[in-house]
This record gives sequence, C-alpha cells and structure tokens, in this order.
Amino acid sequence: MKKNGADTIAQSEASCVVFGMPKEAIKLGAADQVLDLDRIPEAILELA
Repeated sequence: MKKNGADTIAQSEASCVVFGMPKEAIKLGAADQVLDLDRIPEAILELA
C-alpha cells in the first residue's frame, strides 16, 4: 500500500494484544505512523 502512495498506520505495541503484523510493518518501514489504538480513528480523519 505504501509503495502505491497510501498513508499507512500501524498499531503501537503498547496497545496491541498480539504485536505480530504491526511489528513486521514497522520493521519493514511500511508504517508512516505508529499509534495507540485509541488514536488511530483521529489520525484517519486527519488524513481525509
């Protein structure tokens, strides 16, 4: 998605029950932002 110009958000480790997929996205540099779960909706609205 990021390679095609999409804005990307990964959930932070602190707010995850299982951090597997977000961890890999962050490690690959595929996440523009890393946010706690409760901050993600606000961030999406700011991108719109």
